[in-house]
Amino acid sequence: MEPRGLLRGKAALITGGEGSIGMATARAFVAEGARVCLVGLVADELRDGAQALGGAATWAAADVTDSAAVKTAVAGAAEAFGGLDVVVSNAGIAGVIAPVADYPEDVFDEVMAVHVRGSFLVCKHSLGYVRPGGSIVITSSVVGLTSAPGICAYATAKHALVGLMRTLAKETAPRGIRVNTIHPGPVDNEFQHRIEVAATGASQAQAAAAFEQLIPLARHAAPAEVARAMVFLASDESSFVTGATLAVDGGMSI
Repeated sequence: MEPRGLLRGKAALITGGEGSIGMATARAFVAEGARVCLVGLVADELRDGAQALGGAATWAAADVTDSAAVKTAVAGAAEAFGGLDVVVSNAGIAGVIAPVADYPEDVFDEVMAVHVRGSFLVCKHSLGYVRPGGSIVITSSVVGLTSAPGICAYATAKHALVGLMRTLAKETAPRGIRVNTIHPGPVDNEFQHRIEVAATGASQAQAAAAFEQLIPLARHAAPAEVARAMVFLASDESSFVTGATLAVDGGMSI
């Protein structure tokens, strides 16, 4: 798709910026005219990603579970850009595959901390900088609408993000700020490949084939396909969309 300048003049912050969805979203945003700040844990990957995007990108290393670090990263981006128009809370981890009765408590706590506390902190510290008419997008998952055995931490966290989103959508509506969750299905990236191998015990190719049997469109998404949905939610194309759960899952949640 040819860029149409849908985000021209807008400033965006993207957490999980070094991941495949984060980087694809950053590329799509920049192509549509935005400036972006990539936030994540791996400084070298963030630096390389920002450099590849040219003068439209900056970066900051921060653990989203650390309130002070998030506050500093958000303030730095807002200062560099003169405010924020779009916030994408996208950082996440998978946890392990295990039934509820055997699920490690420390792993459950870690998954909840990254997804739920992390998104809460990103939103909390961004709100003072988001301009009226802005957009906040929180990355949930198809399992934020459904679930499956063995993924209690991940699914619980992804469902919790919907509650955070709906609360925030009502609180920010008077300022014209829209808040939505996006729910990707299986994406062709290393994060998903690891989940599939752990869930099935099969090789990567066999595991991917098994998962594709669960998807009506019978394939994994490309990161760029999720990024295009991010552009929609970030732009004025979705100007009357708030409090929504946008599934980008090939029909998996039907």
